[in-house]
This record gives sequence, C-alpha cells and structure tokens, in this order.
Amino acid sequence: MKKLLLLRKTGEFHWVGDGFPVRTIFSYDRDAEALSPFLLLDYAGPETFAPSEKPRGVGPHPHRGFETVTIAYSGEIEHRDSAGGGGIIRPGGVQWMTAGSGIVHEEMHSARYTREGGPFEMIQLWVNLTAADKNAAPAYQNITEADIPSVSLSCGGGRVRVIAGNFLGTPGPARTHSPMNIWDVYLNAGARAVFSVPEGWTTALFVRKGQTRLGTGESAGEAQLALLSREGSTFALEAAGDTALLILNGEPIREPAAGYGPFVMNTKAEIAQAIDDYRNGRMGRLTANAKAPGTHA
Repeated sequence: MKKLLLLRKTGEFHWVGDGFPVRTIFSYDRDAEALSPFLLLDYAGPETFAPSEKPRGVGPHPHRGFETVTIAYSGEIEHRDSAGGGGIIRPGGVQWMTAGSGIVHEEMHSARYTREGGPFEMIQLWVNLTAADKNAAPAYQNITEADIPSVSLSCGGGRVRVIAGNFLGTPGPARTHSPMNIWDVYLNAGARAVFSVPEGWTTALFVRKGQTRLGTGESAGEAQLALLSREGSTFALEAAGDTALLILNGEPIREPAAGYGPFVMNTKAEIAQAIDDYRNGRMGRLTANAKAPGTHA
C-alpha cells in the first residue's frame, strides 16, 4: 500500500490574463523531481463570469519542451496556435497540446461563453517531455466529452473517466509521449475504492470537491494535493461525501529539468536558445483575428 508523502493546501489566487483566476497547486520550480513527469497544475476557478462583449483570456504566448493539458468542467475556451491547431474546449472535454520544439498559442473565452457568462472551472496540467521529445513537432488533440470512456466502480461506488493511459482494461483517448495514467474520478458518499498502478511511478491526487480518506488513514479535502510514495502498487480511497478528484500517475522522467516561465528544457543554455528563438519568430506567430480551424461561436 502506498504511503502519503505530502499533503499540500492550495495557494493564493492569481490571474493569468483576464480570463483565468488560478491557484497553482504545484510547479516545476520546486516540484519537478518529486512530481515527474508532471510539471505544473493550475486550478482555475470555481468562478462565475458575467456576460461580456469583449472576450477574456490570455493572448499569444509561447511554450517549448512540454505539453499542456486543459480539462474543462464548466465554461468554454477557444484555442488557436501557430501550428494551425485549434478548437473550442467545452465542459467534459480536454485540450492536449504538445508544444515540443516550440509553439505560440492563445486561449480565450469562446464567443458564446463571452456573451452568456456563467460558471467557470478548469484544470491546466503541464506534462514534461524527454530530451528526445523536446524537439518533437507541435501537435494538438481536441478531445471531447464523448471521446472519454467512463468506467463504473464496483458496488455503485462511482466512476472513472479515462483521459490517458488505462483503467481496468479501458484505454483513454489521449496520445502521450511517455507512459502515464490520468483519471478523472467521481466517488459517491461512503464509497471505498482500491486503485492499482505501476510500481515506481509518481502518483498524486488532486481533490476538486468533497473529501477522501486514504487507506493509510490521512484525509485530503477540497482543493488539496496528496502526493503518494512511488513504492507500492495500490492505494485505497474512501469518500466522506460525494467527491471529485483527479488522479495523476506517470513514469518519472529521470533527466535534468531547467525551466523559465513558459519554457522547460534540460539546460540553461537550451532555455536561452528558446527565448532567442521566440523573440526572433522561430516558434511561429499568430495572425491577428484569425479563427482557428473548425471553431464557431
């Protein structure tokens, strides 16, 4: 049975652009080794936006050396990037963007959500790439709610949406560069579930709503992160009430990590090169007011 290594409360809210009120749960600047292959988790919301005439969000900005994974629970975001990728992420959907060798993108509230407003809640996860994959061509996966299989837990205990990897023989739709499982879990009040994962992988739980007790006795509450030991291959969760949580499980990337803002590479020299490449347009550019392929209001 895995043991609890760390229980972390959320930090203070800060704004990313004018459309994302986030709390950074963990970040590569202090957690790169312990959470590998996961670099960062920003929890956006819960928030309610009033209707607006002007879209909110974050304008063009670069990334290199990793992937961004955005999971939408409420609200809508329109994405477009310099590699030609784009789409609207809606509740239940996931946007998986491989920055790889370098990309410029923007994330704005969709036209419909801007007009109507309403609740907003999302998670953005950054996933590291190996040195061999940091030069991969940029790519974009628009995964809808219908694409994500849901597996029922025994005895009516809840369900698991399989975003990436595999759960009880059911594979998730996301294509990943390194082995990992990303499970969006919903436990009914009083339910107990035992999860099996590969020995030696990183395992972390982020509780969005409710409270869960670990099999070793500790509890994790709303907007808290629990990091488990890499030793052991099982862990148990018991829900005190209806509980929603994200389980992150992945094979560690045992390479140096050097990061600066939107770039995560292996050395400081590679970071300097990324900054120079971005400033000189070698990561591409976004044309003003262009619509991403396949998007609509």
